[in-house]
Amino acid sequence: MPLWAGLPRLVCEEMPSKYAVGIDLGTFSSCVAIFRQGRVEIIPNDQGNRVTPSYVAFTESEILIGEAAKNQAADNPYNTVFDAKRLIGRKFNDVEVQRNLDNWPYEVFPTKASKPNVQVYYKGELMTLTPEEISSMILTKLKDMAEAYLRLRVKDAVITVPASFNYYQRQIIKEVATVSGFNVLRIINETTAAAIAYGIDKMGLGERNVLIFDLGAANCSVSIVTVQDGIFEVKSSLGEHFGGIDFDNRLVNHLFDEFKRMYKMKIESSSAVHRLRCAAEKAKRKLSISSQAAIEIDSLFDGQDFYTFITRAHFEEVCADLFRSIMDLVERSLRYAKMEKKRIHDIVLIGGSSRIPKIRKLLSDFFGEEKLDISLNPDVAATQGAAIHAAFLSGDKSATIRDLLLLDATPFSLGIETAGGVMTAIIKRNTTIPTRASRTFIGGDIMNKTVKSNKNIPIRTNQTFTTHSDKQLRVLIQIFEGERAMVKDNKFLGKLELVGISPTPPPQIEVTFDIDSNGILCVTAQDKSTGRQNKMTVLLTSSDDPYKYVASRENDVLVLRNKL
Repeated sequence: MPLWAGLPRLVCEEMPSKYAVGIDLGTFSSCVAIFRQGRVEIIPNDQGNRVTPSYVAFTESEILIGEAAKNQAADNPYNTVFDAKRLIGRKFNDVEVQRNLDNWPYEVFPTKASKPNVQVYYKGELMTLTPEEISSMILTKLKDMAEAYLRLRVKDAVITVPASFNYYQRQIIKEVATVSGFNVLRIINETTAAAIAYGIDKMGLGERNVLIFDLGAANCSVSIVTVQDGIFEVKSSLGEHFGGIDFDNRLVNHLFDEFKRMYKMKIESSSAVHRLRCAAEKAKRKLSISSQAAIEIDSLFDGQDFYTFITRAHFEEVCADLFRSIMDLVERSLRYAKMEKKRIHDIVLIGGSSRIPKIRKLLSDFFGEEKLDISLNPDVAATQGAAIHAAFLSGDKSATIRDLLLLDATPFSLGIETAGGVMTAIIKRNTTIPTRASRTFIGGDIMNKTVKSNKNIPIRTNQTFTTHSDKQLRVLIQIFEGERAMVKDNKFLGKLELVGISPTPPPQIEVTFDIDSNGILCVTAQDKSTGRQNKMTVLLTSSDDPYKYVASRENDVLVLRNKL
């Protein structure tokens, strides 16, 4: 048994469970559920709670995961890791990493490959861990919880990710889950999962256009999904890298300034900062049901008690730019879906911070109050949808889900580098999957675009290119993901070389992108005159890309166990 497992394993039957689980691996908290006998069951943790804090703590004697880790964070801030999901698939110099460094009391440092790692002390020794390893510990905890609940081995899972996660971040989550002992049936957006949880009870109501608004701890996502009799078609899905923690940070900064004004000193203790952050989080929750919230912290710093209050109006003022960003994201989602707001039937709110009254008012004013649907529990809606989809993929024949069909969409545009470092998109963002589309361009038409953003997968799109210069015997296809005009501003995914091409006349190279229903990209390059071709599947297997995680799953498990 891995030493980091959150629960002692109960005696389970060796036969694998017939139940596949749905998992929401959150930045702030995580959740696991199953679908059986026609309904979703949220699996409680060892404290009896439906959600488990995504915290891992290292002490002189043990590793703590979940509730126990969070509860001791104020006394052990340097060795308690949270927000690991914000580091996955990023470089250390990424804007998202840099702007959060001051919010993490534990040490985050760059490797030689510029990947962010964390350092903690465990049993008196300095230990270096990757954010993927921290996430693996949390997933192992969830797996233990499910197996203790079912008393069966659990293997298959559907895992949710934010809409803002790129291709490699999604692949990393899949690899981390595999290291943790799961067979990942599908990676889906949190908003898409919530749409399934919403739509499963809307059978027989005809076609409905639903906007799923998700404000989690670190991400804000909006998806527009058309739902009809078990068919879920994603029309658009967008996300940004801000969430409830960013609202907390605005409160923390306000309280910092208030303390400094009152006592003419600056808080410089990590333990005090953590206590202040917990108070800010509680105040934000209080302001969702009250017009003001009191902050009372005894002996916060240097023996000084800190008593103050904040009004809802002041909170909304310090977070005004975040509220504007939310509505901008909503409006962009409508444009991508090519849908007027009057065509939206329901607004479904998920994510803990979607309870903020200002957000509900903004959405009510924009769409109409009657369209807000608050029937789902914002904390577990994504997990519920993931569990339903997991049951369907594992062959559950329950009447409510047997006809379920999910038509998902690509999160970002995919393309290749062409002359001048230009990003030429072959599959555009929000292309529906599964689908097939093809078009051929010759020579000067290389800069034209083929498939519109937000189309479905699996999708097949063809473009024909000529080489940059005459008498070229080989061509290098470099693959990127992103929306920027130049490839240097997008994410590099991989490269494919085609050799032995015809030098004269200038060859026509057909590049084909195939994406399957799991979102896996396969790229093929073919010289149309000779028929010579080469292909690759873009996976996390090459060590020359700093975004890529690990290649050997078995070795990763061994490394983790040896470290701990």
